[in-house]
Amino acid sequence: MRLEGRTAFVTGGASGIGAATVRRLAAEGARVALGDLDLDGARRMAGEVDGFACVLDVADVASTTAAAVAVREALGPIEILVNNAGNDRFAFFTNTDEELWDFVLDVNLKGTLAMTHAVLAAMHERGGGAIVNVASEAGRVGSQGSVTYSAAKAGVIGFTRAIARESARFGVRCNAVAPGPIETPLLNSAEAQHGDIGARLKQGMIAATVMRRIGTPDEVAAAIAYLASDDASFVTGQTLNVSGGLSMG
Repeated sequence: MRLEGRTAFVTGGASGIGAATVRRLAAEGARVALGDLDLDGARRMAGEVDGFACVLDVADVASTTAAAVAVREALGPIEILVNNAGNDRFAFFTNTDEELWDFVLDVNLKGTLAMTHAVLAAMHERGGGAIVNVASEAGRVGSQGSVTYSAAKAGVIGFTRAIARESARFGVRCNAVAPGPIETPLLNSAEAQHGDIGARLKQGMIAATVMRRIGTPDEVAAAIAYLASDDASFVTGQTLNVSGGLSMG
């Protein structure tokens, strides 16, 4: 097992890509902790993999700091960090406002910065670690109905590259995955929020893939596990598309 004996922390681990990642990392031998606003859901997932769960609001710096401390006390130093927590409120940009901008940027971009800040110094001190950020193809090609989300995820990709450059000399790698349309509660919420328009947005994303299908959380989790493992020991600063060929750059 590629991650035998290592401690991993997955944010937003109670459902969707996060839950699939928790299962995959545990199957690869890692001791897995997960944080989520849905503490009950996090505890159920932790029980499934004999892991550790804590409440986590990535938009709150104090919460990310407290979560990092709790995980270290429960399982030991965090050797793998998966910044998965994210959210969106689907709307065309002219219909958005500052409240929406703040919410989407805080969860998706600031949350990734804050959680990384809470664990990175300790990784540097130990001389090793792997960070995998869950970005999005929206951050690479842009997504109508998700302009602020696209901006946030583009920021995650840039952040990934910069952290990789700063951290390589300490033995810490930082990479990202960029999922395309994936069967998750977040993507399915487009239709719940906007009815037929939301359904058409989802179908448009699927049609933009050359494989003409929606992806699964397990397919993203497999890519995350690879980047977290020593199989990717000479890979850093990269964004791996998991999108059925939605983009190929």
